[in-house]
Amino acid sequence: MRSVLLAMAMATAATAGAEAQAAPVDAVRYSFDGATPFADVTGNGHDLSPVSRHGGAITTVARAGGSALAFPPPCRVEPCPRIALRTVTTDELNPGRRPIRFGASVRLSADQTTTGENVLQKGYSAVGSQYKLQIDGVAGRPSCVLVDDRRPQIHRAVSMVGVADGRWHTLECRRAGASLTLLVDGVRRSVATVPADLSVRNRIPLSVGGKGSFADNDQFQGMLDEVWVAIG
Repeated sequence: MRSVLLAMAMATAATAGAEAQAAPVDAVRYSFDGATPFADVTGNGHDLSPVSRHGGAITTVARAGGSALAFPPPCRVEPCPRIALRTVTTDELNPGRRPIRFGASVRLSADQTTTGENVLQKGYSAVGSQYKLQIDGVAGRPSCVLVDDRRPQIHRAVSMVGVADGRWHTLECRRAGASLTLLVDGVRRSVATVPADLSVRNRIPLSVGGKGSFADNDQFQGMLDEVWVAIG
């Protein structure tokens, strides 16, 4: 019995070791805390800079002993305030065909939903390639998006559960091989099949809270915290 238990313990340790070895490394993470809220806390240097138009501004709000960001409220009459946070262009945030995870904590109320709100994205669906986390529609349903750098088809994993309820939720997208998974508060809500050779590689900056400051930028309207991307 002792030898069986020892074998089981060794197998468990080996499995745990393999899982730890396979864990992705944060390529970038934003906690939005302290005197430099737009800094990349991994130390990799992918700090964010705001781009805005028509008075678009971000404010900080207290959350869990630190800070979160509050984006402009919904606007129905143009010109509307617009703002996004962007890195400089870097190949270090391109996963290529490698596994990638990315996510954020969001708080959105029912009156803050629109046809499309981007939490984070790198690249565009119409040109080049893309990975994106977004919240869409009146129901505020999150989804993960991948677009290959050679084929323009959009691949989405869409939650059937909305998050526009005025509470904080954690969202995470995971791509590994031919699988794209969306987790909401740690629970798997959607899985989509993608081409196993799908590759995301582009020269577009990572953008948080919207595509940019131009019209139709899919402006995020709620509160945002703990934005991150892990590759490998």
